[in-house]
Amino acid sequence: MEPVSVEEIRRSFVNSTKSQIKAMTPPARFTELPWESLDYLGWRDAKAPNRAYLVVRRDDGLIAIALQTAATGKPRRGTGLCDICNTAHQVTDVALFVARRAGSAGREGNTVGTYICADLACSLYIRGLRELEVPQGDTASPEVRATRLGERLESFAARVLA
Repeated sequence: MEPVSVEEIRRSFVNSTKSQIKAMTPPARFTELPWESLDYLGWRDAKAPNRAYLVVRRDDGLIAIALQTAATGKPRRGTGLCDICNTAHQVTDVALFVARRAGSAGREGNTVGTYICADLACSLYIRGLRELEVPQGDTASPEVRATRLGERLESFAARVLA
């Protein structure tokens, strides 16, 4: 992903109010992010752990999507699968993220959701740059996995925008 500024991110939200955008806390160490290893930018808000954000570069420009999730969950056993990167994790390391739909549908309360790596680090997992406790999931090359991740992310973004 090409680097973006905090202001570019704030201008690109498709499903948030002005006050929500203003309250957004950028990711920690924003200037030190490994942009060359990111397919998208995703992070949880340090001031509000139940809020998260995805920033995606699409053919028609940059979009930012505000997400909601449970701040904490009960400890559970088993594995869960991220719908974006198709990586298996301990079930507590995958979370259901819900986005209000853009436009009038969102104002009417309509949402879409998907299971994503709880730390939103899909790009790092598919490249082997972040360790997994449960080494399972897609066994294709990182390049193929990145392509698939992009397709799944585009599908989620399209559902938010629909």
